[in-house]
Amino acid sequence: MGLEGRTALVTGSSRGIGRAIAIRLAEEGANVIVNFRSREKEASEVVSQIEAKGRKALACRADVSSFEEVDAMVKEATRAVGPIDILVNNATIHRGRKVEKLPLEDWDLVIKSCLYGAFHCTRCVVPSMKERKWGRIVNISSSVGERGYPGDSAYGAAKAGILGFTKSLAREMARDGIMVTAVIPGFVLTEMTGNLSPDNIELIKASIPVGEACAPEDVAEMVTFLASKGHNITGSVHHVDGGIGI
Repeated sequence: MGLEGRTALVTGSSRGIGRAIAIRLAEEGANVIVNFRSREKEASEVVSQIEAKGRKALACRADVSSFEEVDAMVKEATRAVGPIDILVNNATIHRGRKVEKLPLEDWDLVIKSCLYGAFHCTRCVVPSMKERKWGRIVNISSSVGERGYPGDSAYGAAKAGILGFTKSLAREMARDGIMVTAVIPGFVLTEMTGNLSPDNIELIKASIPVGEACAPEDVAEMVTFLASKGHNITGSVHHVDGGIGI
């Protein structure tokens, strides 16, 4: 159990990739704060699964785009479970349209949920990590942030920003024992990608060198490795994509 006694906060962990990460971290020994914005029932189900593994878990409602809500969440989590050792910035709201048709509020929603959210959570957990000279921050980015995609200017900008945030933060935190990395998932069948047509899904699968979509659990395995075994791994970007980024 490489994370025995550690506490992890996974944002947006009531479903999809975040859910898989939360459960896998618990399997590795961590207690887990399950963050959600609106899906309380699903978050409670994740908590139950973690507790069934003998770990502490707490569902915390917070919109990560709000610093006040994040600050309150981290304080509640620290009182109930313990100081945050591992932060996984996963939460993002997706909105996509051609740039001239993208509503201004949708641009704000995507940037704030992803980029502001990562900053808010990091700002709140870093002081206690510095005190204990140990921390792991894993930011979930996207291939759209590296290569772009038509109709995804907001999402691409937010996820590219996550990469810059990761690298600068890694340099800033290294002497404090805090390792900061980014993970770029490939094509993962989640609620977000499930809205694509079956034909589009098959076309995307055909373009992946290994010939299949990634599972949320594949991404969770990489995040868990970085959290539990990632000593001296910082500032790096890790692709879990079946080779689609080659």
